Amino acid sequence: MIKISVIIPTYNRAYSLERAIKSVLTQSFPYYELIVVDDGSTDDTANLLEKYPQIKVISQANQGVSVARNNAVKQAQGKYLAFLDSDDEWLEHKLEKQYEFLQKNDYVCVHSDEIWVRNGVRVNPMKKHQKGGGDQFKDSLRLCVISPSTIMLQKDVFNQLGGFREDYPVCEDYDLWLKLTARYKIGYIDDLLIKKFGGHQDQLSRKYFAMDFWRVRSIDEILDYQGLSMDKKEAAIVELLKKATILLKGYQKHQNLGADYQQIKSISDKWQTYLS
Repeated sequence: MIKISVIIPTYNRAYSLERAIKSVLTQSFPYYELIVVDDGSTDDTANLLEKYPQIKVISQANQGVSVARNNAVKQAQGKYLAFLDSDDEWLEHKLEKQYEFLQKNDYVCVHSDEIWVRNGVRVNPMKKHQKGGGDQFKDSLRLCVISPSTIMLQKDVFNQLGGFREDYPVCEDYDLWLKLTARYKIGYIDDLLIKKFGGHQDQLSRKYFAMDFWRVRSIDEILDYQGLSMDKKEAAIVELLKKATILLKGYQKHQNLGADYQQIKSISDKWQTYLS
């Protein structure tokens, strides 16, 4: 009886994938399926996956993490979805505690606290990364307050929100969490249920420096959502203009006045006019 579909997207991470897989296979909650999407890996990923016949494997040409996750959801049989990045690790009771929480509480999703490990050393997250539950929209405007590896959510809600943006090379999770928190309150378990590993060279956040370009675009689009209250809308505009101002100054400093600059300037001008 499948209750939860666990989805691991991976690209050339044979060095950490097995750790992630084992952390799922040793979960105390047994009613799940595990789907691994090999997004065109050229390392030893395919050989590694052959060791685990109980895993549903989807192999695709390299198209990015959003396409990988979305393709897995199309084949998922569970009522709930749980995502795990291939460089992260779950603790033993992650699925059990979150499933029980969702059965006892009126939420469409739940996330948790996490252990941070950077270059093999445990570190303490900064205050701005503090997790929480309830109305998380305003906190989600600044940066991601939900880690993909911590969340469990209803598949129907994921589909309602349109899944992960496939045209975003980064910040696809930020975009989805904005849509989620604009519509729903967020469940939260104040337990350390995952280990989040960072510091390695293939992290997407190390490849893209103007991350707020994508965040500004996401906020601009969420402002068209008719269900947004006035106070949330005002908070979104303020954060958008703050991020846009920093971006525009950076573009001007480096004399980068091309398409990205023009797009952010147009968005900024639109919402400056709205406030005036």
